[in-house]
Amino acid sequence: MASGSPRTIFIALGANVAIAVAKFTAAGLTGSSAMLTEGVHSLVDSTNQVLLLYGRRRAGRPADAEHPFGYGRELYFWSFVVAILVFALGAGVSVYEGVLHILDPEPATSPVIAFAVLAIAAALEGWSTVAALADFNALRQGTIWQEIRSTKDAPTLVLLLENSGALIGLVLAAVGLGLSLVTGNPFWDGLASVLIGLVLGVLAVLLLYEAKGLLIGEAADPQVVAAIGRCAGAHDGIVAVHEVLTLHSSPDMVTVIISADFDDGISAGAVEAIVADIERQVAESFPIVARVYVRPQGRRQVA
Repeated sequence: MASGSPRTIFIALGANVAIAVAKFTAAGLTGSSAMLTEGVHSLVDSTNQVLLLYGRRRAGRPADAEHPFGYGRELYFWSFVVAILVFALGAGVSVYEGVLHILDPEPATSPVIAFAVLAIAAALEGWSTVAALADFNALRQGTIWQEIRSTKDAPTLVLLLENSGALIGLVLAAVGLGLSLVTGNPFWDGLASVLIGLVLGVLAVLLLYEAKGLLIGEAADPQVVAAIGRCAGAHDGIVAVHEVLTLHSSPDMVTVIISADFDDGISAGAVEAIVADIERQVAESFPIVARVYVRPQGRRQVA
């Protein structure tokens, strides 16, 4: 099942576990609020990757009597859970810790340790981001923003946005810590934590919005829908294709329903043969199509 490669998820998981340990250690040694916030961020990201792996395994189960269309959309459910965790734990804890540090500031110590950890974290996050971006670009047909809005591969989107948020967070943490050291005012460290929380909040809302749409059910790409309609309409005996309905059950599984007007002069056996041929050609031409249903429907019935 496509949904980002497991290798990419494992890379992100390994990087985030190592980063979380380093950040929490540095936070304990330096007293930096931004570093503690970044530690929480990496811990939440690690949990998210475990959930994505779990969701990927669950979604790959074969269809059964209770779920005849399979379990593919469970992948979208766990992506939705991940978005909630990013918002509630990542963003919420970051803002909370930042406000506490602003109200009750404590100067950071051992800045060399803090900056060393940030540099290591940036290298690991960069490695993970390159892997996530490669998966994302393999699917991309337009701009990055267009693909974010249209992608059906929620796990790949989660990894890309999480890693992007992590890199932004590292920059904010470094700037906040640096300003605190230069000015002697720990306010900047607390402010960095709040800003990190706000960045995570924005990314979480975007993830929630996209995951919600996939859970409700989204159609296939318009170009794919149009091509399926042309494929069906090219058959002898088809007068017109009225409608092509599609629904993604997972990133690589689409159900197709075609409403078509057949020539009234052909026999029932000919209609059955045409339907079988349409189903075969659509399935062969579009590997993501798992099921095809063709409904004979005259113009008067459509009206």
